[in-house]
Amino acid sequence: MAKLQLSIAIGPYDRMRPLVDGEVQIDAVDPQFMLLEPEEIFFRAFRHEAFDICELSLSSYAVRVAKGDSPYIAVPVFPSRAFRHTCIVVRTDRGIATPADLRGRRIGIPEYQLTANVWARAILEEEYGVRPAEITWVRGGYDTPGRVEKISLNLPPGVVIENAPEGATISGMLAAGELDGVMGPRAPSCFERGDPKIDWLFPDPTATARDWFAKTRIFPVMHVLGIRRSLAERHPWLPGAVQKAFERSKAVALAKLADTSATKVTLPFVEENLRAARRLMGEDFFSYGLAANRHVFEWFLRHHHAQGLSSRLLAPEELFHPATLEAHKI
Repeated sequence: MAKLQLSIAIGPYDRMRPLVDGEVQIDAVDPQFMLLEPEEIFFRAFRHEAFDICELSLSSYAVRVAKGDSPYIAVPVFPSRAFRHTCIVVRTDRGIATPADLRGRRIGIPEYQLTANVWARAILEEEYGVRPAEITWVRGGYDTPGRVEKISLNLPPGVVIENAPEGATISGMLAAGELDGVMGPRAPSCFERGDPKIDWLFPDPTATARDWFAKTRIFPVMHVLGIRRSLAERHPWLPGAVQKAFERSKAVALAKLADTSATKVTLPFVEENLRAARRLMGEDFFSYGLAANRHVFEWFLRHHHAQGLSSRLLAPEELFHPATLEAHKI
């Protein structure tokens, strides 16, 4: 059988390198990897169905699954997971000291339906009682004007979204004092430059995230891995082969990360942070598979629907190819 030549668009993460470098193979697949930024992958995937296999925004994917028109079917591989207590930055000269102080404020967003923003709004509402309708949302590109939602939305009554003025960016508006804060998966450039009037909403977001995890046992999933649905239908063996290979690639990456005789990443305290993560979150802290993450998806999908993004409440199983929900045992 000739190998399938498939385009695979993913980020350049350590957990993907064994696949990209050829150390781990996908059974019967000749992969053509493209290492791209998430924004490019998602835009091209949801606008043009440009890839055979690719990372997908969990939020955008859930919108399409609920509508019944997703061109991709996911496997429970999660290329990106992150605590999102760092994704809200605010002006320090506006009297915003706690999440409750966001009520009545103008907060910039690159897109309303971004997965990071769904998680952040859900945390604000569930933990601090701040509802999306209590904030005015201003949509625009971080540093490039004219960014639009990739997916059409039907939001609940009371949720107000304005577009940034023509030619304006949310980073520029925040720096100029025209916004009270920005929420999104990237920090605005004015924050990265060290503007003294801009800081995280949570003074110690890592400690806040640790406490939240200890309470909820939730490590937020940002991205899933999608396979073109028509491919999965023609080759029913493919989802399982993809799942297996990406699991192996992550295992290889973690083994390398744990070899601290010479650290593999350009960052101090790698060994200490790895041990701390496993003490708090367990040995398989970056787990794939639905069984270990069902509670994560149930929590996310409940809030995704309540925020008016998915047209119906999805069950976690609806997101994933059935062949990836069980595995053989020896």
